[in-house]
Amino acid sequence: MPQSLFAFRKSLDRRTEMVLGVLGFILFLSAWHLTAVSGAIRPEFLPTPLAVAEAFVRLFTERGFAEDIVISVGRVWFAFLLSVAVAVPLGLYMSTYRVVGAILEPFIDFVRYLPVPALVPLLVIWFGVGEASKIAVLWMGTFFQLILLIADDTKRVPAEYVEAGHTLGASNGEIMRHIIIPAALPNMIDNLRITLGWCWTYLIIAEIVAANSGIGHVIWSLRRFVKTPEVMAGIIAIGIIGLLTDQAFRYAHRRAFAYLRK
Repeated sequence: MPQSLFAFRKSLDRRTEMVLGVLGFILFLSAWHLTAVSGAIRPEFLPTPLAVAEAFVRLFTERGFAEDIVISVGRVWFAFLLSVAVAVPLGLYMSTYRVVGAILEPFIDFVRYLPVPALVPLLVIWFGVGEASKIAVLWMGTFFQLILLIADDTKRVPAEYVEAGHTLGASNGEIMRHIIIPAALPNMIDNLRITLGWCWTYLIIAEIVAANSGIGHVIWSLRRFVKTPEVMAGIIAIGIIGLLTDQAFRYAHRRAFAYLRK
C-alpha cells in the first residue's frame, strides 16, 4: 500500500475511501469466520458468517421480516422528526436569547444524564404499552442530546456576522433567518445525522416493551430460543439500515455544502 495513504491528515478521494471501507469489512468477516470455525467458541454462541447470512434469508422468507423493518423504520423516523421539530427551534432560541438558555439548560443537562432504560417503567405508566410509549423512549434518547448540540452549533456562529447584520439594519428575525441558520446549518445537519444514529440504538429498548412487531421484538423473541444466527441477523439488519441512512446523510451534506470543501 502506498506510503502516501498514511500521510498525516491527508484527504483521500471517494474511490479510495470506498475500497478501504470494503477492505475493512472483508477483514472483519475473515476474522469472524476464522474464530467461528476454530472451535474456540461454541457455534450456539458464535455462528459463522454463512450461518448468519442463511438466517437473514430465513427471517424474510419465514417470518415476514420486511414488515417488521418497515414498522421499526417508521417508529425511529417519527420519533426523530418529532425531536427535530422541537429541539431545533428551542436550541436556536437558547443560544440567541440567553434568558431562554439560562432557564432551560440546567433542566436539560439534568435529564440528559438520566439513563433512558431506567425511565421505561415510568413511560409505560404514563403512555401505556402502545405505540406512544415506544415513541417516547426513542424521543427521550435523542431530544435532550440534540437540543444542546443545536444550541452549541448556533453559539459557534461568529459574532462578527451578527454585528454586521445589525449594522446593515437587519432585525433579529432577519439575522436569525439569513445569517445564523445558514451559518450553523452544515454543523446542524451533521449533528442530525449523529442523533439519528443514537435513535436507532434505543430501538431494542423501545420494542421490548410489550411489542408484537418490529426488529427489536424479533430479536428479543428469538433470543429466548437461543437462535443466535437469527439474533445476529436482526442486529446486522439494524446496522445495514443505519449505514445506508448515514451514507445518504453524508451524500446530501456533500451536495448541499460543496462550497465547504473548496
